[in-house]
Amino acid sequence: MAWNACQLSAPTSHARHRRSGRARRRTGRPADAPAPAAGRRRRLDWLDALRGIAALVVVFEHSLDVLFPEVRRTASPWFDFGRYGVFVFFLVSGYIVPASLERRRSVREFWIGRMFRLYPPWALAGAIGLAAGAAGVAWAPPDGLAEHPARAAFAHLTMLQDLLGVPNVVNVFWTLSYEMVFYLLVTALFVAGVRGNGAGAGTSLGFAAGAAAIGFALPTGLVSGHWPGYTVVVGVAAMAGGLLAVMSRRAGLRRGGACTLAALALGLLVLNNRIGAMESLAIVGTMFAGAGVYAVQHRRVARGPAVAMLALASAVTLAAGVHGLLDGQRPERANPPSWGWVVALGAAWLTFLAGLALRDRRFPRALTWLGVISYSVYLLHPPIVQVIWRLSREPGHMVPVERAAWALLLLACVLVAAAVSHRYVELPMQGLGRRLTRSVRAAGASAPEPEPVPPPDSDRVPAGERLAAPAPSGAAVSP
Repeated sequence: MAWNACQLSAPTSHARHRRSGRARRRTGRPADAPAPAAGRRRRLDWLDALRGIAALVVVFEHSLDVLFPEVRRTASPWFDFGRYGVFVFFLVSGYIVPASLERRRSVREFWIGRMFRLYPPWALAGAIGLAAGAAGVAWAPPDGLAEHPARAAFAHLTMLQDLLGVPNVVNVFWTLSYEMVFYLLVTALFVAGVRGNGAGAGTSLGFAAGAAAIGFALPTGLVSGHWPGYTVVVGVAAMAGGLLAVMSRRAGLRRGGACTLAALALGLLVLNNRIGAMESLAIVGTMFAGAGVYAVQHRRVARGPAVAMLALASAVTLAAGVHGLLDGQRPERANPPSWGWVVALGAAWLTFLAGLALRDRRFPRALTWLGVISYSVYLLHPPIVQVIWRLSREPGHMVPVERAAWALLLLACVLVAAAVSHRYVELPMQGLGRRLTRSVRAAGASAPEPEPVPPPDSDRVPAGERLAAPAPSGAAVSP
């Protein structure tokens, strides 16, 4: 009986030889050989191209006051360049991050990878920002950091500082708080058995509905405004305890940790944001929409209902922005968006969908390279912009050639700094993270976590395809 089962499940050597020959004729390599690294890399080129575009737009946004104030006066009210870059980055992050967790099937491995990707360049950028401010060549850090340095340090270590009521060491760090909230929610969903990609469309619609329904009714900084110290202590403890719990082997602890992380993330988004609950919920909803696009593309969900929910979610988010803009109710509490915000969100969606439609095309190598180093571009460009501001004359006193020269110098400095950071900080630390992950897995401490609920596509998609999510190449971040 056992032999018969083997015969039924394993092809004969002759059949294997025929299939191998056909595969070799089609691809030039044996059927069981792994796909070349270049092929795997090309499948992600469109994501890197989007990151590259977003990175350039972010740098441009932060250079407007320095070199192009007329663009700030004329175009910015109708198109928010910074928010455009933000939402492109967030869509890419939503598309790739839940897939990374599902591919690993291990919360512990996922967080080891995230830590070694995110924190080393972040620490370098924070150190440069503090040093440049102390030396007087860039803006000094916000006063609130010096008043409570220990509180600020612990808040920054969670990357939730913007949602914990703590000023950012570097102004662009604020979006990392929303990246971290997304990671916490995706982790909680994974532990609960609701897979991040499969839940993307419905979850995105839920956040969009929340942004429209309560986004303008809540004040900002509600908790930290009354209990600043306790907010940081509770936030740090909840995040650390929740992450330790979801990595436990005990089912009860894992469920408790998932609930803790979800409560922390949702509570901060709704009650203690700085930019307004509408935009906070819209950001996270947009990231889950990216996860929903991945699920639709890879046939993890029923395509028709998922596409309808994604379209409705984006429409509701845009409608909420327009409503807040036209109504202007309680602007001191609501932080209503501008036309530039609404147009930027729509343009970000169009850019993302265009990249998805062109994913099989070749993209310029310079653009994909810029996407590869985009995390360092994003983190390191603010102090460079500030130094250029101090060295250059007032924009109104510069002739066009002089402005162009400063703009080229700014771009060159940013690209060189980012390339050095990527080569000597990002890549070595990512390699260290991969080695640590392999060691943990080999020691038996990182076996795949149990799956309380089967993935929604388990009866339709082969297991190999379900786990073949592309590995993330860098962190998708924003200005």
